Amino acid sequence: MSSIYSCGPVPAGLRTEEFILRPIVAGDAEKDHGAVMETREHLRLWERSSWPEDDFTVEANREDLLELEKRHTDHRAFTYTVLSPDRTECLGCVYIFPTGASFLAKSTVTPVGHDKWAAVDVVVYFWVRQTQMEKGLDKRLLAALRGWFAQEWMADTAVFVTNEKFTQQVDLFHRTDLNVKFELVEPGKPGKYLIFG
Repeated sequence: MSSIYSCGPVPAGLRTEEFILRPIVAGDAEKDHGAVMETREHLRLWERSSWPEDDFTVEANREDLLELEKRHTDHRAFTYTVLSPDRTECLGCVYIFPTGASFLAKSTVTPVGHDKWAAVDVVVYFWVRQTQMEKGLDKRLLAALRGWFAQEWMADTAVFVTNEKFTQQVDLFHRTDLNVKFELVEPGKPGKYLIFG
């Protein structure tokens, strides 16, 4: 499939004193799996599914990451792993989608106010592992992502998405100057996602 992201060059990553973002690759499977399984209760709320199952394996995760790596290369969507500065631990993950992504095209997006979905350039989902949430990394990652999109992405409007049931992240967004701009309902998933901008 050809690229559906047309806003410009895709940044190679982001580095702060606390973490490194770089494109995820299949070789990250073991580190990523550890973060996923530690955070599985939150991820099930976030995904509104049973993923990850309690018996989710490193090999199954590697298969998932191969697809994420391919779609990043193809410019269909972009996934960045969040690593500790020494690159030994996965701290979370960031997923960036053009609004033309197939799952978004199949979803129902409802404006809360007067914002236009057509004006949105990229749609961002992220999570950090349980132990890092407890240390407030999600707040600092969000701040870093907002700066990164403003300065390095050729995208005028980035929005952040979370599920209404993932109350920790909903509360995080509400503690910023971001507001709910849209509500999103995915086919086959219960409840709704809140889109902040």
